[in-house]
Amino acid sequence: MCGRYALYGPRSRIRDRFDLDDGFDFGPRYNIAPTTNVLVVRPGSSGRRVGSLYRWGLIPGWAKDGTMGAKLSNARAETVSEKPAFRTAFRRWRCIVPASGFFEWKAVQEDGRTVKQPYFIRPRDENELFGFAGLSERWVSPDGEEIHSCCIVTTDANALMMPIHDRMPVILAPGDYDAWLDPANVNAEMLRVLLCAAEADDMIAYPVSRAVNSSRTDAPMLVEPT
Repeated sequence: MCGRYALYGPRSRIRDRFDLDDGFDFGPRYNIAPTTNVLVVRPGSSGRRVGSLYRWGLIPGWAKDGTMGAKLSNARAETVSEKPAFRTAFRRWRCIVPASGFFEWKAVQEDGRTVKQPYFIRPRDENELFGFAGLSERWVSPDGEEIHSCCIVTTDANALMMPIHDRMPVILAPGDYDAWLDPANVNAEMLRVLLCAAEADDMIAYPVSRAVNSSRTDAPMLVEPT
């Protein structure tokens, strides 16, 4: 799964890596949690990609209320084209979620008890960014409030992640961004081919402070090795 991630560094880096128009606003965040607004990359009407703020936690268009989104921060790659909550978004409203890295927790023994040790997983080149495969939706509440939401697609862990957790976000190759974002691409089989684990050699993982356990904590020290 993917329950926390970070996005930081120069805004120009995000713009250049994802070929975005300048009209997006996102400051550094080191402990991004579900139900908060996150940056997503989506196709723009001008042909260029645009960055928008969507709520993390997918609310299907048919949902009776917005609380459903709290349970749908992730979608499994194996069933994303079939599950009622995700299949429309998979077919029509795919997006990319930029990230500097993500957190995962590993069960370890400490003083005779089992505790969860957080790890930060980032690109081996710290100047690079991950592009998570995402889905988005537009939901309108009974009183007319419009909410744009998203989720992150996950897949089986690669060799780096296996000792930490059995799932990880789908990290798209930059060469696959166009195919994933193209709303005219309705070839489900071809899209599913993109939903595989990234190469382990392109990533590193290291333990970080347990202060990340609190979603209220947001500071650069959370992504530093301990």
